[in-house]
Amino acid sequence: MLDQNTREFLERSNLTTDLSNIQTERLTGGISSDIWRIDASERTFVLKRALPELRVSQHWEAPLSRNVNEVNWIKEAAEINPQVVPKVLYSEPDAALFAMEFLDHPTWKSQLMAGEVDIAFAAKVGKSLGEIHQATANSARVARNFMVPETFDALRVEPYIKATAKIHPSLAETLQQLADDTLGAECALVHGDVSPKNILMDPDGPIFLDAECAWYGEPAFDLAFCLNHMLLKCVYIPSRREDLLASFDALQAAYFAQVKWESANDLESRTARLLPALFLARIDGKSPVEYVTAEGDKEQVRRTAIPFIQTPPKQLSEFKNAWARSLLND
Repeated sequence: MLDQNTREFLERSNLTTDLSNIQTERLTGGISSDIWRIDASERTFVLKRALPELRVSQHWEAPLSRNVNEVNWIKEAAEINPQVVPKVLYSEPDAALFAMEFLDHPTWKSQLMAGEVDIAFAAKVGKSLGEIHQATANSARVARNFMVPETFDALRVEPYIKATAKIHPSLAETLQQLADDTLGAECALVHGDVSPKNILMDPDGPIFLDAECAWYGEPAFDLAFCLNHMLLKCVYIPSRREDLLASFDALQAAYFAQVKWESANDLESRTARLLPALFLARIDGKSPVEYVTAEGDKEQVRRTAIPFIQTPPKQLSEFKNAWARSLLND
């Protein structure tokens, strides 16, 4: 049931002429927003409204301005490649609400969790992400529109890196420096939540959703955040570990093939520094993955991550190979 403010937003949008004849369905899976599918006589679309406090076990607030930030990211990405984002149908900067087209494709996460690992699709994700970063790198115009480090801190750096530092005091200084360095970067337009749950599998390639965390900053964060899921899902789908690790390789190779704005080696080094921290954060941060539940598996993640946080690798393969060896010894 839509509240009065949302219904008034719909009236102003002119997306439907008959509010009395719409069907609404609350969509599941989001922790940071209310999301509805709206079936009207004219069209089917999605409404998304940012929440002031996220639905997690720990206290986690975030600015509502992230809603318009997401709209702006979608529009910017659409200028680069309109196929990688949904169309925004209506938005109001002050409403913390926007409407976008409904796309009936499975999420990459649903396919992965079902054991369907498409290595070629992983490469398409890496290529599309690299194209967005390349097109926005060193752009003063884009930087002005997305200079919101406080939002990125509230949604990503604090709940992942800083929160993990509180659980692991011996890593606190190292993780705090990583947090500071990440927030201090100003390189390219970052999505901030490049997770399989936020990527639809269109036959032509990935469609990115949920860019609430968008920020002009460290592109290594996007790459590390996504690669992290290929590694963690090895715990949940042990029969597909080889393909998940191959997806890790395919994604990063396709991504780095797009990198022209800086040395690929430098960018990989920063990504490799972030990856073990994010790996540990999905166990001990504010937003742990729901599919790693056994304490033995969590300890295995910690044993792999902590040495690489203390002494960061230069190449992503170093951390991936250490995790692969750990899984073989399991």
